[in-house]
Amino acid sequence: MARIGLIGGSFNPAHQGHRHISIEALRRLALDEVWWLVSPQNPLKDKAGMAPLAARMESARRAARHPRIRPTDIEASLGTAYTVDTIAALRRAFPQHRFVWIMGADNLLQFSRWKRWRDIAREVPIAVMARGDYIGRARRAPAMAWLRRHIRGEARAKLWAEWELPAIVILSIPLDPTSATAIRTRDPGWASRIGATNPKG
Repeated sequence: MARIGLIGGSFNPAHQGHRHISIEALRRLALDEVWWLVSPQNPLKDKAGMAPLAARMESARRAARHPRIRPTDIEASLGTAYTVDTIAALRRAFPQHRFVWIMGADNLLQFSRWKRWRDIAREVPIAVMARGDYIGRARRAPAMAWLRRHIRGEARAKLWAEWELPAIVILSIPLDPTSATAIRTRDPGWASRIGATNPKG
């Protein structure tokens, strides 16, 4: 049974920070693979400034550079826009896999705004990757008022597939400071250049 970490996002564009979190997750959670779920359109983000899916997928392929990090636009074929629906569809499509949802501390801060976020926690374990100075903020996130009773110890993170759900673990890791917003500000034409060099998308 394969152990798969799921990282959702716009990847607008994908960058070294995504790769860094994924490599840490592979090690800390004893994963077989990490799947980057490149979203057709994040419901919590404005469509303005969102690069085409093909360009974001190509940026993910270029940024991954690891045989066990797999960028995918599977949400487009599944027809899902919300994480709770994507997870349910993936569990139906891949019953032989065990999934864990991976997010950064910044996403945990807004997790209570996600559609049926409690159901997400009931479907899969959650691993929060946070640098040291974000740990306190992560533990004070609005969703933690409900999730706090389900915290698992960092030392037992590799046992996530055995946990009774809901379950959440907060892992302290050194995070890469790379920012997609900073990349877009510095290079607003990044998507068109990727498209030009990779016309098949």
